[in-house]
Amino acid sequence: MLNNDNLSIINYNRSDAVKYALKWAFSRNPDYLDFHGLGGDCTNFVSQCIYAGCQVMNYTPVYGWYYLSSSDRTASWTGVEYLYKFLVSNKNSGPFAEEISLEKSLPGDIVQFGNSDYHFFHTAIITEILPSPSFENILVASHSYDVDFRRVASYSFDNIRFLHIRGARIPI
Repeated sequence: MLNNDNLSIINYNRSDAVKYALKWAFSRNPDYLDFHGLGGDCTNFVSQCIYAGCQVMNYTPVYGWYYLSSSDRTASWTGVEYLYKFLVSNKNSGPFAEEISLEKSLPGDIVQFGNSDYHFFHTAIITEILPSPSFENILVASHSYDVDFRRVASYSFDNIRFLHIRGARIPI
């Protein structure tokens, strides 16, 4: 595992992440397994979008963030809570994020929906923010129930969190 002295931070290309989301919102990239019947494809899809925006994976077994095949991947690539934990705690290679308020969200950032027990069950990527950010004016793309430009306000949830992708670290 690399330490921070051996890493450089690169920008997250929000435009590339959103373009990927819009391209694949209603279909599946054949390079990845469709997890729709295996617990849902939402976080797999969002991980693909994040990867499109940074082009860096973290190949640390168990605790990293990568997808090589359906049987060679980390839980963080496909699991809602695992992706959250990876993004907000990652200090090594790959993307990293911070939890922010709705008002600070940008296209390419991530939204996760939860129930009243704080069990988060769905992940989406922000594709557009209309003037005056609100649940009504943030539009997302997602899989499992394939959508693009869907208003956050149209989802049923008790809790919500926004993850701002700050960049990605790459080995130097």
